[in-house]
Amino acid sequence: MQYAPIREEDGAIVILDQTKLPREMAFRRLRTLQDAAEAIRRMEVRGAPLIGATAAFGVALGLAEGKPLAECLRTLAATRPTAVNLHWALTRMENAVSGLAPEAARAAAWAQARAIAEEDRRANAVIARHGLEILLRQARGLGRPLSIMTHCNAGWLATVAHGTALAPIYAAHAKGVQVHVWVSETRPRCQGLLTAWELAQSQVPHTLIADNAAGLLMMQGRVDLVLVGADRIAANGDVANKIGTYLKALAAAAHGVPFYVAAPTSTIDFSCAHGRAIPIEERGAEEFGNMQTPVLNPAFDVTPARLITGFITEQGVFPPDRLAEIPR
Repeated sequence: MQYAPIREEDGAIVILDQTKLPREMAFRRLRTLQDAAEAIRRMEVRGAPLIGATAAFGVALGLAEGKPLAECLRTLAATRPTAVNLHWALTRMENAVSGLAPEAARAAAWAQARAIAEEDRRANAVIARHGLEILLRQARGLGRPLSIMTHCNAGWLATVAHGTALAPIYAAHAKGVQVHVWVSETRPRCQGLLTAWELAQSQVPHTLIADNAAGLLMMQGRVDLVLVGADRIAANGDVANKIGTYLKALAAAAHGVPFYVAAPTSTIDFSCAHGRAIPIEERGAEEFGNMQTPVLNPAFDVTPARLITGFITEQGVFPPDRLAEIPR
């Protein structure tokens, strides 16, 4: 079963507070610009596409309060540095609203935010279809469930609907394809628990693993394919994703396991030439608990394009060296 992680209701935005999952399902109402910014910063919403949609609605909420557009953009841009959909959505909002009188600007902001959300919904539905073709090819002739490894959460919780990396898995399961998903926990936030919770809602067979078990499973031949999402894709195909993705890509390359990235084209930052230019968010030591020792807590790493088999987008499936062919 899939729920709406974000929805519009009576002039406010209602989100599913992901910091409470999987213990409980709790919804939070966002009424102001600061509410939206805090929801993004605190990871009550997370996943690049959903962050972008929340930021877009945050601009609409801010304008409804009478906040200047520049303040709305500045406040939201400061929340999370790595996820490019945030800045992509803010640029869309700025272009839609700039130069308009206040009442027209407010109406245009709501219309544009709704358009961004609907585009994400449609894009992810198409990603599901393109990814399903890959899974069907991989499953052909196996005589056992297709074994897929994923990392972090790139399901419907991370998007407006359907998900990115999990969308093809849901489509395969709905079609009757036998699948099993290895779900890594992604410490210290343990967002793999969100993937496990999601998969359980849809009764997709899965097993939660410690992050560092991934290499062993690939060495043992127990993984047919790795499928992850992305927070930012550089123009050359380097990918920023949840910390630990790079190690999975290295293990996959060492053992001949295909490694795919599923993301809408809004996650591709054509202005960013390569992964070294992607800003890596560093989060606080408190995420490790009450540690009396120095802590380094990067939220993301960068997987080089040479380790990636292909990108599953709403425009089709592309090898890293053909990203430039994607319409912008």
